[in-house]
Amino acid sequence: MNVIDDTFDFDAYLQGPDESAMVLPASAWVDEVIQAFERPAAVTGAALPWSRTHNTVRLRRGELSIWPGMSGHGKSVLIGQVALGLMAQGERVCVASMEMKPAATMQRMCRQAFASNSPLARDVRDLHAWTDGRLWLYAQMGEVSPERILAVARYCWEQHGVTHFVIDNLLSCGIAEDGYDAQKKFVLALATHAHDTGQAVHLLAHSRKGANELTPPGKFDVRGSTSITDLADNVFSVWRNRGKELAQEEGRHDKDAEHDALMIVCKHRHGEWEGRIPLWFDRSSQTYLQCAADQPKAMALMAETDEVEF
Repeated sequence: MNVIDDTFDFDAYLQGPDESAMVLPASAWVDEVIQAFERPAAVTGAALPWSRTHNTVRLRRGELSIWPGMSGHGKSVLIGQVALGLMAQGERVCVASMEMKPAATMQRMCRQAFASNSPLARDVRDLHAWTDGRLWLYAQMGEVSPERILAVARYCWEQHGVTHFVIDNLLSCGIAEDGYDAQKKFVLALATHAHDTGQAVHLLAHSRKGANELTPPGKFDVRGSTSITDLADNVFSVWRNRGKELAQEEGRHDKDAEHDALMIVCKHRHGEWEGRIPLWFDRSSQTYLQCAADQPKAMALMAETDEVEF
């Protein structure tokens, strides 16, 4: 595990790229256009951890993805599992979580990686060794300014080749909940950074509180400016099935009859599929499964992973 300390001088990374380098003749994109016809967007990019989604949903470099959900509905848990899957495919990830200490983030990832609530100490060491060159954590708790987060993202891209940058979450980025214009500028800056550099950016956000938690939220339920989802390439909402949990507590529900959670693909700009992905949750390993009958499996850690071409 590589920790990025907030005492580092990020001033050199506060500015974006030289605009003159962005004006190119249209013919500069001919190879990319031909490739797009040969490899449709639905099958390019990194896959999610669940095989049934591999032909429908991908996480592509250079895109901004918003991950909204109500508080306590498992956004951070799910994105941690996704991050492990990204690393297994050769991607380099940085997690900037201003709500969880790095050690707590890694503890949860260890549970997910080894499908166990109590992995062996040697396995924990093996995972941390495996993450070197694959995973970085931004060690800053509390509030961070939008400018600083962008600088960290640029630093990670330029110095470490980080291909997926996770921000957990929008409320920790120094913008008031009713600061709609500031939210728009920040999300636009993240989208511009992603498109300009080719780094995928994942921004976790909260959904508005409705009458209850029994109805899955959509992209219009994100707390804050509507520009948050308008400017994103993808919107993946996370919802925990509280109704099932309540029924189980009252002894009136088959625990496997209905999904424990949903990952809702509300927006998928460069893919053709939108819809709901049902998931089942294993509490011991903190892992989401694609079928009720599935069992969590430990990752096979390899000393070297060939980077996947996207």
